[in-house]
Amino acid sequence: MRIPRRILATAATAAVLLPLSACGSGDDSSSGDASGKVQGDITFQTWNLRANFKSYFEGVIADFTKQYPGTHVKWIDQPAEGYADKLSAQAAGGTLPDVVNVSPDLAAPLAKAGLALDLDKDKAAAKYRNEYLPGAWASSQMPGLSGTYAFPWYLNTGPLFYNKALFKEAGLDPDQPPKTYAELFEDGLEIAKRTDGEVATLANVPTIEDFGRYGVQLMNKEGTAFAFNDAKGVELLTRYKELYDAKALDPQALTATPESSGQKFLTGAVAMNPGSALDLENFKTQAPSLYENIGITDQITSTGHVNMYVQNIMVNAQSKQKPAAVAFAHFVTAAKNQMAFAKQVAIFPSTKGSLDDPYFTKEDGTDETRVRVAAAKSLQTAVNYTPVLFSDQMKTALRNEVAKALQGKQSPKEALDNAVKACDRLLQQG
Repeated sequence: MRIPRRILATAATAAVLLPLSACGSGDDSSSGDASGKVQGDITFQTWNLRANFKSYFEGVIADFTKQYPGTHVKWIDQPAEGYADKLSAQAAGGTLPDVVNVSPDLAAPLAKAGLALDLDKDKAAAKYRNEYLPGAWASSQMPGLSGTYAFPWYLNTGPLFYNKALFKEAGLDPDQPPKTYAELFEDGLEIAKRTDGEVATLANVPTIEDFGRYGVQLMNKEGTAFAFNDAKGVELLTRYKELYDAKALDPQALTATPESSGQKFLTGAVAMNPGSALDLENFKTQAPSLYENIGITDQITSTGHVNMYVQNIMVNAQSKQKPAAVAFAHFVTAAKNQMAFAKQVAIFPSTKGSLDDPYFTKEDGTDETRVRVAAAKSLQTAVNYTPVLFSDQMKTALRNEVAKALQGKQSPKEALDNAVKACDRLLQQG
């Protein structure tokens, strides 16, 4: 797991290349379940956390071993870079730790290889299912496999900031920002028209999460092929092409980064942009007039559910101390420990009821709580739209084809057909 610089923890994107033929076929091939006595030595692996959260994890481990005498937890922390390669090497060499921090895409090949414990199948693990938000639990369900392959750990999402002054200047209600894509397209075209194309509404091209929030079916039910080139997907890209042509989508959106998009919003060149509490502090010092007119709203969605980013804790299906491994994975992700972690860094618990805590519902007038409350509210019913099988290479393929469509080099239908073909080819290679 990483806590990125912008604090919006995103799912890891590198694919783990495992020698699947040597590792299994997706079933738990180890003997026994996790219903025995919790005892013995286990190894717990995290992802770039020791430097900033050493005392927190040492405390969690100490509390666990106190609750379960006869257990010992060895904590290993891997660097941020190369984590996917490290998991691949551990899986191939039979040295995968008992309990492992993974994002959904990193868990997928491990599940297919029979190395991730199916929590729904294991009786000792399945009893914990109702402790977690349904959307978070579902984040570790893999296309083509039945079951759930990791405990939900922490969640994140980001609200949208918008410039109330720009909305007002365009004759729009500054207190009624767009909520759905239909409203976004309508408002975006109006802002571009009223400002003669000087102000765009967005500075980013549509991503796979946008297709998900628009209601597009991203993959077939079997998880064997992508499907975002259907009529609804083409409709979304067609509407983005209209924004681009009207200069309601920033001309530099094709090559934009989060930093460049943020700068566009800071200078008033775009009316809306995703962000975090860190951005609010930046607005206050660098753009006081923007800060005075800042609005905070949910992500744009036509499904009623925003996108969540999620990190999980997986149990090695081959663990020799499976009862202890399951107990510890649950202990780390239990409400008490998730809440304690959330108070150290800007993340959100995946456990039911936790987001109803005053820490996530009450504002105290600070920028930090304004964003925290807004994000926590949307997470109650959020969905992880990014398919667990959608790799970095696939994201690049989609982005390249989207750019061609926006530039008029090919139709939206042709672009998405080509993107799906490229992603399907990468899927088969994986």
